[in-house]
Amino acid sequence: MSAAPPARPRTLVAGVGNIFLGDDGFGVEAVRRLGEHRLPDHIEVVDSGVRGVHLAYRMLDGYHTVVLVDASARGGAPGSVYLLDATDPGPAGHHPPALDGHHMTPDSVLALLGTLSAGTGADRPQRVLVVGCEPADVEEGIGLSEPVAAAVDEAVALILRLVGGAEPTAADARPSTSATHP
Repeated sequence: MSAAPPARPRTLVAGVGNIFLGDDGFGVEAVRRLGEHRLPDHIEVVDSGVRGVHLAYRMLDGYHTVVLVDASARGGAPGSVYLLDATDPGPAGHHPPALDGHHMTPDSVLALLGTLSAGTGADRPQRVLVVGCEPADVEEGIGLSEPVAAAVDEAVALILRLVGGAEPTAADARPSTSATHP
């Protein structure tokens, strides 16, 4: 009698952002598109939208890896896709995390995660990554700008490489004109 294979470490991929603020909806659209792919059972994909506090609590639910997907203004060309390692939160700041339920950035979610982890005794994920995209427009309005919309497929392909084991679909063949920056 053979033993069952060991369980794979759980991974959470969470789209973050406000679809009513133009390119801020990048993370939500990217995880929607990611949902079109077959993923292994240990990968969970969620649209967290603007529910940052809920996301921070969810990240303490035994995930080995968390991938946050969000618009990320870093000064590059609109549509540039970034991969950031946010595993090490760095030294704690002197200010408590901002608890604005509709405007929590990945940084504020991660700061809250540290506070919640310390307060509950729950373990933080061992690995936290951010797949970000340089926005062009985050003013009120629904829909992504052209360069950010074009970057969604690149971000999805990057996430698929990060989580491994995904079966590519025809969506992977779409060309992308944006650049990935580590």
